[in-house]
Parts: sequence; C-alpha cells; structure tokens
Amino acid sequence: MIVALLNQKGGVGKTTLALHLAGEWARQGKRVTLVDADPQGSALDWSEQRARDSGSRSFGVVGLARDTLHREAPELARDADHIVIDGPPRVAGLMRSALLASDLVLIPVQPSPFDGWASAEMLALIREAKIYRPDLVARFVLNRCGARTVIARETAETLADHDPPLLSARIGQRVAFADAAQSGRLVFEIDEESPAAREVTALADEISRLDVARAVP
Repeated sequence: MIVALLNQKGGVGKTTLALHLAGEWARQGKRVTLVDADPQGSALDWSEQRARDSGSRSFGVVGLARDTLHREAPELARDADHIVIDGPPRVAGLMRSALLASDLVLIPVQPSPFDGWASAEMLALIREAKIYRPDLVARFVLNRCGARTVIARETAETLADHDPPLLSARIGQRVAFADAAQSGRLVFEIDEESPAAREVTALADEISRLDVARAVP
C-alpha cells in the first residue's frame, strides 16, 4: 500500500505522522520505505540524525521531491509492504504526482476551523486525481489535539459527515513527539506505553483495516 500524507497547508504535522506510521509498521514486521517528497527534506534530516546518534534504521528513507514520483514510487513498492510519502506543501506538480502515486491519501488537520478551510484546495486536487485513479481512498486525520478541548470536539463533529471521512484515531498534542524528532527517535522507542505511542499504534491499525487496494503499475 502506498500512503501519502498531504495537505497544502504547512505545519499540520505531516512529517511527524509519516515517520511514526513508517516506524510503527516496521515494528510490526512490515517492509517499509518512507519517501521524503518535501523539498525541505525534514524526514531525510531526521534519518541522518538517527544514523549519527544510533546507527540503526528500521525503515529506509529516500528523497524523491520531484514530479516523477507517480512513476518511481510504484517501483519502490514492488519490494515493500508499505510506502509512506511525506508530501510537500503548496508545490502543485509534486502534489499531483504524489496523489497519482498513492493508494491512500491521509490529510492531517489540526483542531481549527482555519485548517478545514485550507483543505478545500487539497480536496479539489483529490477529485481531479480520482479521474485517473478512481480507486484512490482519502481520509482526514485529526492531529495535535489538545486533551478534551472544545475546538477538537467541534472539528471532529464538523468532519464526521464529511467526504472524505475522518479516521476515528487521533493524535494528541504531546511533548513526546518533539523530543523524538530532536533525537532521531520515535515515541515508542522513548516509552512504548506512553499515550503518544498508543495513539500511533491505534492510527496505524485503523489504516491497515481500511479496504485499500494497491494499484498495479
């Protein structure tokens, strides 16, 4: 399955979610490659930090920030169970290429009405991609949620009847994610019983249960 995390709005936590989903699936014994399709290269930076600090890699990270991604990612998928694409913000050609490469698009949003408005352009691109990829599946993911906040509940209620729908699992606003990013680690490596680690596992498991068919190039 090729999973892309995409949103034209920056700062919604795409890279953090991409790294942790890749790490969780690798921990479950899957063969995983993360594709850094963001010209900023944050996932590649994390991978290099990890290599310097520990020398261990449970999944590969490759940089493919170019609009030929839809041709190259399926080739990578031949030798992997999951390809996770950390997508770019506001790079139209790259965004379209990532959409055409994907079986599943996850749209991270934060609990804010502004994030919902900012997703409108992203949804238009998904509708356009479905002309060529009618089996493309898309889901919203609520990320960086403050515990029991009214706005998180209101955002979830707003997206409850939306198309695409919202995944049930959500990720909290937790210091553990920032600590992991700075040290080239993942939250379950810091504390596998932490709320952050449990949330990532729940999200990965819910995604794995979706009825998503891998496209055959």
